[in-house]
Amino acid sequence: MSIGQTLAHARTKAGLTVDQVSEATRIRQPIVEGIEHDDFAGCGGDFYARGHIRTIARAVGIDPEPLVAEFDQAHGVTPAPSPTAIFEPERIKPERRLTPNWTAAMAAAVVVVLSFVVFHLVDGKGDDDKPVAAPSPTGPAQPTAPQAAPVPAAPPSSVVAQAPPQVKVRLDAVNGKSWVRATDTTGKQVYFEGNLEKGASKEFVDPTELKLVIGNADGVRLNVNGKDLGPASTKNSVVRLSFKPGDPQQG
Repeated sequence: MSIGQTLAHARTKAGLTVDQVSEATRIRQPIVEGIEHDDFAGCGGDFYARGHIRTIARAVGIDPEPLVAEFDQAHGVTPAPSPTAIFEPERIKPERRLTPNWTAAMAAAVVVVLSFVVFHLVDGKGDDDKPVAAPSPTGPAQPTAPQAAPVPAAPPSSVVAQAPPQVKVRLDAVNGKSWVRATDTTGKQVYFEGNLEKGASKEFVDPTELKLVIGNADGVRLNVNGKDLGPASTKNSVVRLSFKPGDPQQG
């Protein structure tokens, strides 16, 4: 049987349709049908044809290699060399064992000892052997101008400027929609007034005091100056609150 007949027979024996093989291999149905009729023109070249043969053979449960070899022989395709032939490891040459050269080692040691002795003989001469510098014929030596004393660096300032106090409040709507009004201590500066949708957050900052009116209070979590206070209220649906810098007080 030809390559196509072998694949078609194996597919029928496996109880598969062309559509099922196409879906399993991601190869378009016309190409599968063409290969079963030994028409490889739709594959796009020998390289892709060999790949399709392998994929379809595995899908229908047969060994693809004999079919690929038959395709190569019929179409004059030279099979690629095996990875083993390409990447044959280089033979490891045995390391040559080195025989120590004792004569050279002893000669080097003698040179080191002699160098050490000569160095100490030269360096050990007394100060009497050193020549005394003659006085300058131009007269007494001029006094050296005193060097200016180094200016001490200014010590780092121990006073760190502190940020002005302020109050910061964050509202998180965690359970439904809540109506919120946020103003300053006078009530004239309105930071926000409207609905806070579920999952939304709002943050307000004031230098002196923040005043809040919160509806659906048990569905809004409060965070004041970085501290989580939990729900705005667990008793009333509408609450009026105010916070200043330093709140909540640490007890």
